[in-house]
Amino acid sequence: MIAARRPVRRTAPLGRPVRITLVAGTAVLGAMLTACSGAAASNSESDKGQAAAPASGAEISVNLRGSQAAPGTPVKVTLGTGKLKTVTVSADGGEALTGRISADGRTWTSDRPAAPGTTYAVEAKNTEGGGAKADFTTATADEVNKLALAPGKNTTVGVAQPLSIVFDNPVKDKAAVEKALKVSTSNNTEGSWGWLQDYSGKDRVDWRPKEYWKSGTKVTLDADLNGIDSGPSGGWFVRDYRTTFTIGADQVVKVDLDRHRLALKRDGKTVMDVPMSAGTPGGEKASWRGTAVLMAKEGTINMRSETVGLGDAYDKMVDSSMRLTWSGMYAHAAPWNAAYFGVANHSSGCVGMSDANAAALYQQVRVGDPFEITGADAKGTVAEGNGYGAWNVSWADWQAKSAL
Repeated sequence: MIAARRPVRRTAPLGRPVRITLVAGTAVLGAMLTACSGAAASNSESDKGQAAAPASGAEISVNLRGSQAAPGTPVKVTLGTGKLKTVTVSADGGEALTGRISADGRTWTSDRPAAPGTTYAVEAKNTEGGGAKADFTTATADEVNKLALAPGKNTTVGVAQPLSIVFDNPVKDKAAVEKALKVSTSNNTEGSWGWLQDYSGKDRVDWRPKEYWKSGTKVTLDADLNGIDSGPSGGWFVRDYRTTFTIGADQVVKVDLDRHRLALKRDGKTVMDVPMSAGTPGGEKASWRGTAVLMAKEGTINMRSETVGLGDAYDKMVDSSMRLTWSGMYAHAAPWNAAYFGVANHSSGCVGMSDANAAALYQQVRVGDPFEITGADAKGTVAEGNGYGAWNVSWADWQAKSAL
């Protein structure tokens, strides 16, 4: 990770080419491409990273130069006359920048922007065999933005699991960030990014399919964020991210609040159908309705009512705990509530079952499985940022949340 040592100073508008004149001491890429030889190297400290101009040839220019070049803009190398054959821009300690030569052969532009705090070495060759080398260093980021990715790398998840990215700092330039996020699937699954506010209050963007994933789908996210500025108060991204995961069995958990039953369906067939008791209706203890996605299998945990705003109603160790929302809704074992299983909703908001039934469900479900909760005894619908509630938004409305 690059430390923030000094602010980025923009001495010229981003993207404005800097013309390199053909005199001794020119900056960055002051060099001629000739058919017979490359540029001569200089031994003086003041000319470090520069090339002396030969007596004849074609003039070239680069839009970034010096030791405090502004990051966040593509590198552009321009040839005055003739045609470029190749341009290489390698990064000290990082990946080289790929790019394209224009149709007229005179300009090369990198596909990605220059990243903060990075030294780049430029080598250009023309079609006549001449070449030149130079280097420049971008200014260090004054603030760095980081992120958390879900699901984890090389995991197998349920059919409702979205790709979810939570950012440490605010993202003002959402379009620039979203353009850098590339999702590929093994079966061309249709999906869309949607921006929302995470339950923590941070900016978040999720990618969900139009419909539940097909079992067996392989998914890859390439987040090519290095060199992207997330905007004021957000900071720069200084690395890329990548994650891959696979979609597991086609499983859906059906929770019927009115019938007080929970059923696990796999490939459309019912493999479990057990009595349960959900949240007491009529107040804050009621359960949420809608689709909640299994976020984590947490096993035996201590549940305390004050953590979810319910005073001192309970403080106990709970087995087979399966988290459904950030606000504290779980499915779990609740033997103390056995008199209400299949009869009435009488919990503090969670879906409770017997020890045996909760353990059986815990063993079979997978993170990313949807819990489809229906019935009148609810306090509202799971919000999109309260866990993974994107499935409670229509497809058209979800697409409208994309910055693109």
